[in-house]
Amino acid sequence: MGLLEAARWAPSGLNVQPWRFVYALRGDDHWARLVASLWPGNQVWASNAAALVAITTHTLFTPPGAPAPMVNPSHAFDAGSAWAHLALQATMSGWNVHAMGGFDAAAAAAAIHLPSDHALHAIVAIGKRGDAQQLPEALQARETPSLRRPLAESVFHGAYPAVA
Repeated sequence: MGLLEAARWAPSGLNVQPWRFVYALRGDDHWARLVASLWPGNQVWASNAAALVAITTHTLFTPPGAPAPMVNPSHAFDAGSAWAHLALQATMSGWNVHAMGGFDAAAAAAAIHLPSDHALHAIVAIGKRGDAQQLPEALQARETPSLRRPLAESVFHGAYPAVA
């Protein structure tokens, strides 16, 4: 709950706080359905996590003075902010976190009973790092920090560079 509390304090446009989290703990009644929604390659390792958290957002909001709800243009951006707060708090608390896009969206939505005006963005595994030797050989090689492209390829002053 402390990790989700950190996420709760993330900033959001107009303080709408569109993020919603649906979690399952290993061994509880909800676990099997959420694990089953993961792609097989993610099931191999994520089934050993302590918790899985579906990161979702309510896609609508009612602006101040508006007569009816409208699409919240920043719901996904705001969820990213909440996810970052969760990930930072988890790391500071000694947990490992891994956000996954590798899941069957329809199966995951059904597993968590996702309302129609909500969007599912990721499923996050939270746990302690296990022994990489226990993973299938194809996954063992991925157990190193991923590289990042140079800052100059992601940051531009004033405009994107001209395409040659």
